[in-house]
Amino acid sequence: MKTLLPKSFALGFAALLTVACGGEAPLEAEQEQLLVGTPFADRIVSFTPGTAAGFGQSQLPNIVLGAPQGAGAGSGSLHVLSLGRNGVIVLEFTDIAVTNGPGVDLLVFENAFIKPDGLPFAETGVVAVSDDGVTWYEFPCASGNVAGNFPGCAGVTPVYSNTSNGISPTDPAVAGGDGFDLAAVGLTRARFVRIRDSGANGYAGTSGGFDLDAVAVVNGVQLP
Repeated sequence: MKTLLPKSFALGFAALLTVACGGEAPLEAEQEQLLVGTPFADRIVSFTPGTAAGFGQSQLPNIVLGAPQGAGAGSGSLHVLSLGRNGVIVLEFTDIAVTNGPGVDLLVFENAFIKPDGLPFAETGVVAVSDDGVTWYEFPCASGNVAGNFPGCAGVTPVYSNTSNGISPTDPAVAGGDGFDLAAVGLTRARFVRIRDSGANGYAGTSGGFDLDAVAVVNGVQLP
């Protein structure tokens, strides 16, 4: 099903309304366009599981494509793919690319949660972005900085958005997950996202390491 990102839809509607009333459309509205498609990853380019991976693989590719299925602050979702130690997955956006805009541009959803003692249970991942799938720009991830809550890493913040609860998966203020700003790595657009398990997590059984739920575009541009 085709969808519209709320911000662009509102700007487009405002422009139409202004013109219909005999005025001129605002410059910002003229520069914006309706973003048709889904703001989530559409394709798995590659997946290289590490040691202790396995959980979620039987549900590939859909388990990491589309919207997040968060379980809230106190529980980790089971709608995830475990990467295993140093496992790597590369995803592609085919409808809407991530673009550099105000604040957070990309959200990465894992299944972190808050333990009963109030401390976070995090399994960290290193995020990189690319516009061509060849040249990569990696966000610094301090996977050993427990006291600082692992700055720059994915897999730290609980996921609140779920397809059944109405919480927007593209609004960093409510969605949960970990946000990334393309400006931090000097990139203006990204069509590919690479997530690598940091190697600093727990690795038992078949659910070891970073557990990917979904990725979502916050600021986007239409792809041909």
